[in-house]
Amino acid sequence: MSRWKGLPESLDQRVRQLVVQLRRLKDHSGLSLVSLAARTSYSKSSWERYLNGKKLPPRDAVAALARVCDADPTRLLALHEVAAQAWGAAAAPEAGRAADPADPPDPGGGADAAVAKEGAPRPAGGPRVRTGSLVVLAALGVVVVAAVALLIVRPWQQDAAGRGTAGTAAGRTAGAVPAFTHRVGETFDCRLTRGPGGLSAGRSRTTTAILGSGATGWDVVEAQCLLHHHGYDPGPVDGIVGENTQRAVKRLQAGAGLPTDGIVGPDTWQVLRR
Repeated sequence: MSRWKGLPESLDQRVRQLVVQLRRLKDHSGLSLVSLAARTSYSKSSWERYLNGKKLPPRDAVAALARVCDADPTRLLALHEVAAQAWGAAAAPEAGRAADPADPPDPGGGADAAVAKEGAPRPAGGPRVRTGSLVVLAALGVVVVAAVALLIVRPWQQDAAGRGTAGTAAGRTAGAVPAFTHRVGETFDCRLTRGPGGLSAGRSRTTTAILGSGATGWDVVEAQCLLHHHGYDPGPVDGIVGENTQRAVKRLQAGAGLPTDGIVGPDTWQVLRR
């Protein structure tokens, strides 16, 4: 298992979630950065930047990582859409600042340098206009990204007892929080039902999420509830993969004849949903 550097504290939570999932997928595959570079069109240094939160990976890089790791790219690409919005929103203030005519020109950089490099003529007369494409893209992408976010992150509201409950359409309109939040000592209740997709605790519908040590979120709450149902005690249902949860997963995997790595993946989800 790789020892990753801590992600920058300033990194948006939506970007952080994407990077953490990419790291786990890479670690689970056993591939080194050199091997990853050899199997994709992206260099070792590029992967280092992507997996350390220094640069947002391109969509094609995310798809390539899923492909070489034999994983379903659907959820990763949805996470990338949300992360791209966050990344663009963070860059927008800087782009807006650069567009201020009162600012001094950016020597050797920015849109003017790109125009000069390509040999395209500049407009005759008037002040130079620098691109605000990041702002425009961020604004145009809000509706699309919001729709994708609803598909991958199920909104939850806090009921009177402080438990996370699935938000209704009315609740989402009223301001339901789509992101997982956790307070110290907080636990969640488990209410199991069986439907066309198999057993469910109503916290997440995933069958492909990869949950390793330290993972957090509603997918983890779902897995912990299902472990309880199958008779494997993961400890408190707190939405965090700790030692107790990993031990419970290993016992479930051993009983199902799966590799006992303690990581919840597609095969383990299949057993949990039975």
